[in-house]
Amino acid sequence: MNPTPSSPAKPLVGAGLLAALAASLCCITPLLAIVGGLSGVATTFSWLEPLRPFLVALTVGVLGFAWYQQLRPLVAKADDCGCPVPGKPSLMQSRGFLASVTMLAGLLLTFPYYSARFYRSEAPKPVAATSSTLVWQTSSYRIGGMTCEACARHVEHDVQQLPGVLSVQVSYDQGTAQVRFNPKVTPAAQVEKAINGTGYSVLNPTPSR
Repeated sequence: MNPTPSSPAKPLVGAGLLAALAASLCCITPLLAIVGGLSGVATTFSWLEPLRPFLVALTVGVLGFAWYQQLRPLVAKADDCGCPVPGKPSLMQSRGFLASVTMLAGLLLTFPYYSARFYRSEAPKPVAATSSTLVWQTSSYRIGGMTCEACARHVEHDVQQLPGVLSVQVSYDQGTAQVRFNPKVTPAAQVEKAINGTGYSVLNPTPSR
């Protein structure tokens, strides 16, 4: 009796999915931070960002080998008389399951490129008619730790919640934020505190007076 070779699909699929998840965690956590109200966890997995190219390559390699194992011809089992008996693969060994995992891994790997779509656009706050005499201050900040568009949207969301902030523009690729606010309502130190509260850090803090 010739046993059917054990399929390595399960460990390969699991490893590929974990690698894809690890490659996108640095951009998933900022979104989860806003949804769950846990701003401090936004940079928990930011250390994975430098490893992202290797994790992407690992995902592609592992899933590619899983497909090779799936598509190659297997030796059929034989009954007691030596006649081949076609084996029926389990659900987790089927091509449909592997295709589903491959699609999920693809969505995870490309998440940084479409993650900003999950964030609501923060429109500038309306200014009251009597506010023409107010003095607005515009400050630029250098921010460390941002790795994708989701990080920038996270900072914009939290700073925009401050009562004296009129508008916020954050660029993750330049690592900067431009905030227009009323210092009498919200001091600059409070703006910096809100940015630091997201888990990222202001690299050019205002000197203490």
